[in-house]
Amino acid sequence: MATIDGLPPLREVIATHDLRARKALGQNFLLDLNLTARIARAAGDLGGADVLEVGPGPGGLTRGLLAEGARRVLAIEKDARCLPALAEIAARYPGRLEVLNADALEIDPRAHLDAPIRVVANLPYNVGTELLIRWLTPPDWPPFWDSLTLMFQKEVAQRITARPGSGAYGRLAILSQWRTEARMVMTLPPEAFVPAPKVHSAVVHLKALPAPRFPADPRALETVVAAGFNQRRKMLRAALKGISQHIPGGAEALLDSAGLAPTARAEEIDLEGFCALARAWAATRSPC
Repeated sequence: MATIDGLPPLREVIATHDLRARKALGQNFLLDLNLTARIARAAGDLGGADVLEVGPGPGGLTRGLLAEGARRVLAIEKDARCLPALAEIAARYPGRLEVLNADALEIDPRAHLDAPIRVVANLPYNVGTELLIRWLTPPDWPPFWDSLTLMFQKEVAQRITARPGSGAYGRLAILSQWRTEARMVMTLPPEAFVPAPKVHSAVVHLKALPAPRFPADPRALETVVAAGFNQRRKMLRAALKGISQHIPGGAEALLDSAGLAPTARAEEIDLEGFCALARAWAATRSPC
């Protein structure tokens, strides 16, 4: 059967190298090279860009990225069993694929990549959200990456793209939408993977904005968002008590400063409202 690059089909690669997915590593392999090519295309024009991929496994998405014209791909793979399969891809694309046998949570990829940089990955389920939050909360903005095209469990993707008033709306939506344009670009059924997970998956594309949509100190925004959603069923005047004890008038005075109703709940407050709340809270922390 013909493939996009003359390399063997992924089922054959997995059989040759005995690459059974390991639940402990959050592995679910996507074997359809047409789907991996679609994910690569969802990242936009890859010509002239370096790509960071986390958790390539047997290399299905890696092959899609290279076939779609990525200048270079840095693939970080924790599972050493996958290295021989990835080495075969590297030999097919000389000088365009670097593989690091490492934990992505412990690697700074910037030393290996040149701008512009796209991140494209079928993230391992057990570290996907943590990596996303790290990429969204660097010390300085804009970040090292231009865009993130990432596969998650569909429930996580819905939390990233959720709007105020929905049950999925919360911290992840605010962190994502404050600094990026986030949209869901495709969904995949469980049977697309080996082994089949119990849930649907989805690919989200996040394009970095030059600056946040509304001014706010990142730490202050994180503080008020966490306080609001940790008790999301409560009115904000109750949910914010813990962070407003030092403020004359307490939570109601804080909310009034931000132009928000004390009887509102966190899920009703849009991004602009939370940024106003973060500025109001930060002002109370500033020395006179």
